[in-house]
Amino acid sequence: MCVHFEEALVPSRGARWAAAALTAVCAVLLLGPGAPGRGLPPARPLPPGAAEEVVPDRVGTWNLCNPCGSGLNFGRATEIATYAPQVIGLQEACVRDVEEIRGYLEEVYGLVYRVAYGPVLRNWNRCGGLPWRPGGFGQAILSAAPMTDRVSVEYPDGGSEDRGYLAVTTLVGGRPVRVFNTHLAQRRQEGVRAGQVGVLAVEVARHDRAIVLGDFNAVPYAPELGPLWALATDTDPGCRPSAAGTGACAATTDWNSKFDYVFLRGISPRTHRVHPSPYSDHHLLHTDLDPARVRS
Repeated sequence: MCVHFEEALVPSRGARWAAAALTAVCAVLLLGPGAPGRGLPPARPLPPGAAEEVVPDRVGTWNLCNPCGSGLNFGRATEIATYAPQVIGLQEACVRDVEEIRGYLEEVYGLVYRVAYGPVLRNWNRCGGLPWRPGGFGQAILSAAPMTDRVSVEYPDGGSEDRGYLAVTTLVGGRPVRVFNTHLAQRRQEGVRAGQVGVLAVEVARHDRAIVLGDFNAVPYAPELGPLWALATDTDPGCRPSAAGTGACAATTDWNSKFDYVFLRGISPRTHRVHPSPYSDHHLLHTDLDPARVRS
């Protein structure tokens, strides 16, 4: 017999996980195994040491694509649920995929995130929809706290593909902070990235407290990142412009390059972690901030 759980009766994350697991089992019993796409996926236990709830001073970044496709979204949700950051910036994100990931995070793992989108193009082949109403593609920010003052900017020159940044104000570690999420031009377009960093740096400089997340498609010592290094510091303690060739900088891609960053301005980090994943050729990375060392 399948029991219906009311949300009010399962307030804890563990209880909601159990309820989701029971729901998935019931779906198989009632609908049969030959009913794909109906009901929730089987709840996947999180690994030992996974976060119990959203971690209020944790921020992360992850380029989702390559491999691309919505069939990977449950695995992506499980990865995010394992580390449960307060805020995470996603790049190469289709709106429909992010919605699916949010649904799994809430219904399977009991994690409720708000979302802000920063699409830079509409693409039917990549993101689905109808030919005359294709899905949005670009950046997204998931935040457990409300977000305000959303700004989405497309760079004047995107290079071989439209690129931009998304910015919101939200709470991290209980304090308001401006969060930027960006994806710069592809790796062999240094001059284009330099122009994009110039646009982004002007906005970052306006804030005493800022977090800049994203896939910069550039190694730390790349000249085009200079304006950002002048304003902020990456959370990887071994990763600085002077670290060229030292091997101290943790790679964030499957091809052993550091392309993904959590830049901090007016905020200090406590930890930095990089997590390779089978669901993308970029690694999910997150950092825990030091709430005691935030400019007031």
